[in-house]
Amino acid sequence: MLLKSIHHIAIICSDYEKSKAFYVHKLGFQVIQETYREERGSYKLDLSLNGSYVIELFSFPDPPERQTRPEAAGLRHLAFTVGSLDKAVQELHEKGIETEPIRTDPLTGKRFTFFFDPDQLPLELYEQ
Repeated sequence: MLLKSIHHIAIICSDYEKSKAFYVHKLGFQVIQETYREERGSYKLDLSLNGSYVIELFSFPDPPERQTRPEAAGLRHLAFTVGSLDKAVQELHEKGIETEPIRTDPLTGKRFTFFFDPDQLPLELYEQ
């Protein structure tokens, strides 16, 4: 099997409108397609970033809460590259999104920080 790339990341949210606004209006993802699936009582929102299909945002009735601490097995976080970490952090703060203090990766020497989506999914900004 020859894997070429990651096709998409699926995220289940607890409040569809809040999460849609976060990813589209605060982080700048573009909507490719929005589908309401009546038989499931849920939405599926396809999002792209800079023209690349990246995230499928799902809503389901009464999803269980995400376990974040202690850290559980499975997906830990999503990381996004940015040109200027300082500028990206400032932009998040201007949009009312709190970030953790900026740290430096001891293995690469690159700077990074974390913030959270509306369901407390950890998101990372990693400076190029």
